[in-house]
Amino acid sequence: MRAVVFVNGEIAEYGALARWLRTDDHRIAADGGARHLAALGLSPDVIVGDLDSIDPALLARFRARGAAVEKHPVAKDATDLELALARAVQDGATEILLLGAVGDRLDQTLANLLILAQQDWPIPLAIAEGDQLAQVLRDNQSVTLSGPAGSLVSAVALSAEVTGVTYQGLEYPLENATLRLGSTRGVSNTLVSSPARISIASGILLVIQQFPFHALG
Repeated sequence: MRAVVFVNGEIAEYGALARWLRTDDHRIAADGGARHLAALGLSPDVIVGDLDSIDPALLARFRARGAAVEKHPVAKDATDLELALARAVQDGATEILLLGAVGDRLDQTLANLLILAQQDWPIPLAIAEGDQLAQVLRDNQSVTLSGPAGSLVSAVALSAEVTGVTYQGLEYPLENATLRLGSTRGVSNTLVSSPARISIASGILLVIQQFPFHALG
């Protein structure tokens, strides 16, 4: 089961957002992220958070439609997003996609991107924004990339160093390379053949791929 967590960030184009959704997704709203579901004409299965940013009328409407509500105190040690991720794992998700995690606040955008790397989540996490998908690799993991030739692919180290970085099917190949935090060496590569593959030996690597909208189906 895939869980989609709707975060309370800014979304510029709901048409692009809708392309990432499936009819059988388990939909979780992280507090005010519920507004994105309303904009899409959808309802959440679960609403999680301290409920300080969701419109009360919208909350009541979703309750009436059968959404479960997991309310937490305002004074808490975890963000609404972290609580929503934990709920997704608890509900049996085998993968999680975050939508609305990128917005006009740099601090929240950075925090939401880094949440993928802050702990070793037991299932794969990814963030979609417009036509871009970001996901994290950890020790001895790899990712398969598919899409049309010329699709943009970037890799950014999130740990002090990432070792054993190997590309297959990308324009600028790497073989057992090391990428260090702050390096731009992995930025702006392109897909040459599909499927392509990125693998690492150790560290934490953020991989971002751009999909032309027509390739999203």
